[in-house]
Amino acid sequence: MRNFLLTLLVISSFIAIGKGAANEGAAKPMNVVFILADDLGWSDTELYGKTKLYKTPNILRLAKLGCTFNRAYSNSPLCSPTRASFLTGQTPARHGSTQPRHHTTNVILKAELAKRAKPSEKALPVVSATRLDTNLPTIGKMMQQAGYATAHFGKWHLGAEPYSPLQHGFAIDIPHHTGPGPGRTYVAPWTFRHIKENYPGEHIEDRMSEEAVKWMDKVSGEDKPFFMNYWMFSVHGPWNAKEELIEKYKEAIDPSNEQISATYAAMVHSLDDAVGVLLAAIERKGIADNTVIIFTSDNGGNIHTRLPEGGGIPVTSNTPLRGGKASMREGGVRVPTIVVWPGLTTPGSRSDEIIQTSDFYTTILKGQGIALPGNHPVDGIDIRPALKGQNLDRDGIFTYFPCIVPVSEWLPPSMSVHSGNYKMVRVFHGGENGQHDYKLYDLSMDISESNNMAAKMPERTERLDRMIEEYLKETGAVIPMPNPNFDPKQFDPAAIGVRPRGKN
Repeated sequence: MRNFLLTLLVISSFIAIGKGAANEGAAKPMNVVFILADDLGWSDTELYGKTKLYKTPNILRLAKLGCTFNRAYSNSPLCSPTRASFLTGQTPARHGSTQPRHHTTNVILKAELAKRAKPSEKALPVVSATRLDTNLPTIGKMMQQAGYATAHFGKWHLGAEPYSPLQHGFAIDIPHHTGPGPGRTYVAPWTFRHIKENYPGEHIEDRMSEEAVKWMDKVSGEDKPFFMNYWMFSVHGPWNAKEELIEKYKEAIDPSNEQISATYAAMVHSLDDAVGVLLAAIERKGIADNTVIIFTSDNGGNIHTRLPEGGGIPVTSNTPLRGGKASMREGGVRVPTIVVWPGLTTPGSRSDEIIQTSDFYTTILKGQGIALPGNHPVDGIDIRPALKGQNLDRDGIFTYFPCIVPVSEWLPPSMSVHSGNYKMVRVFHGGENGQHDYKLYDLSMDISESNNMAAKMPERTERLDRMIEEYLKETGAVIPMPNPNFDPKQFDPAAIGVRPRGKN
C-alpha cells in the first residue's frame, strides 16, 4: 500500500511539472483582442507625428496604455499574405500566400513558379496560394483547443468555405464575408450576403464593433478567457464615409500638405471610433487588467489609387516613407503598432525593436502558456522582452514578395531583410546577365530610401544576401527564376517603380 501511494505521489508530481511546463508559469489566462486595420499606413495615425489632417484620439489613448513600436512591419506589402502570417506564425515564404487572390474561384493551396512572364520581365514570378490550408494549426485553432472562446469579426480574405474562419478555429464569424473589402460601400445599404443594416446609413465599422462588444459581453460571463480577432474593413476601398465626417474634414484640408483627402480622413475617423468602442467596453466590464490588446495594420497606406475629389488626388501619403501598399519600399511594409499587455508593458512606452506580424502568433501562444504546435515551423519570435523594454535576440526579419504588382514605387519579384539599421532588397535576376540586383539602405539616416549603398558596401550587401539565401533554403520557398523568354529590347528600366498610365 505504501509503495502504491508513493507511486501515485510520483505520478502526481510529474503531472504537475508537465502542467507547469505547458503553462510556462502563466497564472491566469488573459483575454486577447487582436485588431488588424486594413491598409492603414505608418503615417496615417497621430502615433508618429506625421499627420496634421487625420485625428486618432482613441489610438493615442491605446498607446498611453501600452507600448508603441516605431519599427513594426507587416509580413507583406499586401493584405492576405500578412493575414495568413498572423494566423500561422509563418512568413509568406512558408505558407505560400503571396498575393490577395483568395476571393477568386481557383483553389491553390501551395505557391508555384509561374510558367511564363512577359518578354519585358527578367524573372518568372511566383503564383500565390489562393486559400489558407485548413490543415495548418492556426492561432484560432490553438486558442480554441486551449479552452478560449473564439470569434472573428470583419474582413477575412483568405478563402470562402470550406476555408472560412469557421474552419480555422473561430466559433463565430461575422459578417462571414470573403471578399477583398466591404463590398460596394461602408455606409448602408450594404452588399453583404449574411448581415443586414439595423438602420439607414449604418456604417459597417460601427456595426462590427457593436457585434464584437455584444459577443464580448456574452462570453465574459462564462468561466473561460476569450480570443477576439477583430479585422477591420477600414480603410480599404471603396472610398466613402459618413457624409457629416467628410464635411467636417473638408474644412481642415491644407493644400500644402500631402494628405489632402477629406474622404480618407473620415474613413480613418470611423476606424478610430471602432477602436474606442472596443476599449470602452473592455474598461466598462472591468477586464482591462486581464486583457491583451494588439493593434496593427496588414500593410502600408494606399498611395496609388486616385480619388474623384480634388480632380484625382491620392488616397493618402506615407511621407517620409517611400512607396506604399504593394511596394517593397518602407511605405508598403512599415505599419503603426501598439501592444497593451498588463503586467508587461509600461504605459506610454515606445520600442525601437524590429518586429513583424508573424511574431504575434508566437508571442500570444507563449504568453498564454500554450505550447507551439509540433511539426509546424514558425518564423515569428516571442517579443515579450521588447514589451518590457528589453532588446530582442534576432538577426533580422524577411519580407518575401516574389510577384509583380505595378503600383507606384513597385519592384520586380523581390525579397528583403531588415537587420539592425539596415535594409537590403534582393531583386531576383534584376541585374545584368541574370544576376540579382541589390538595394541597400541605412534606415537610421535614410528612412526615405533615397541612397542605395549596395555598391559602396559590398561586404555588408554580401552578408545580408547570405541571410536571404539561407532563409530561402531553410523555408523551401518557391524562388523566382530567370525568364527564358526575356527580350532585352523590350525591357525598360525606367518603367520600374512607375505606375502605368490609365490605372486608377
